[in-house]
Amino acid sequence: MKERRKRKVTAFDVINITVMCLFGVVTLLPVLQVVAKAFSSEGPVIAGLVSFWPIDPQIDTVLYVLKKPEFGGSFRVSVIVTILGTLIAMLLTVSVAYPLSKPKLRGRKFFLYIFVFVMLFNAGMVPNYLMYRSLKLINTIWALVFSGVFSVFNMFIVKNYFESLPETVEEAAKIDGASNMCTLVQIVLPMSLPVLATVTLFYGVGFWNNYMSGVLYITDASLKPLQQYLYDLITEAMNTIDEAGNIADIDSAMNLTGESVRSATIVVSTVPILILYPFLQKYFVKGMTIGSVKG
Repeated sequence: MKERRKRKVTAFDVINITVMCLFGVVTLLPVLQVVAKAFSSEGPVIAGLVSFWPIDPQIDTVLYVLKKPEFGGSFRVSVIVTILGTLIAMLLTVSVAYPLSKPKLRGRKFFLYIFVFVMLFNAGMVPNYLMYRSLKLINTIWALVFSGVFSVFNMFIVKNYFESLPETVEEAAKIDGASNMCTLVQIVLPMSLPVLATVTLFYGVGFWNNYMSGVLYITDASLKPLQQYLYDLITEAMNTIDEAGNIADIDSAMNLTGESVRSATIVVSTVPILILYPFLQKYFVKGMTIGSVKG
């Protein structure tokens, strides 16, 4: 058996790797600075001495963010919306993508044109708000779920991936008497784990980071998602003096700064997604590349 010849490293490879490493460093440095400010004392933060490593490390700022009674409720709302919304979104996406991946579907081109039109043009905030109000969804958790429950872009990724699967596998299942639903659940979906994991991550991150839906549809403090609560917390931290001119929170005013609280809230809000991502990382690149081959 012949040994595989090692490919010679060219100057282009060196330049390419160097440029990619520089891009990686440039991307990582702002994250390191945010983390450093979150765990640094207020003096160095105010003086602008914190760069990419904490100075006089402390955890008071993170504890300040976590100990608020409203934090637990907002965190719970975001978790419920993310899990429930992602499950419903994946169900709808797969249900639409699978039939549209079949060339023999009647009216397939017409439906594809409709979805492309919807992806390029939307009604806007005011019509959406009026629709949610007419459906009595204002100040309900369903307003946060339905606002991001379907993405045409994600549907096309899944559809393109389904089209890349070998037709012989489905034909063999149908010869054995499998129904369309059985073929989808037992044959197609297990073969589509890369793209399903990728789109699940897209939906999960979208629901977790959704801020605008809370602003538009939620006024009840108990239903505010985490991102909206974090914005309110940052505003509160930057206004430690009340209308009467008294210091609203002595500890906060003396030991915390708006910049450090802002950094701590960013760190706290990104931790759940950072924990989830490693479990889906191995599927991410494969799902994106294979799912985007066909148009």
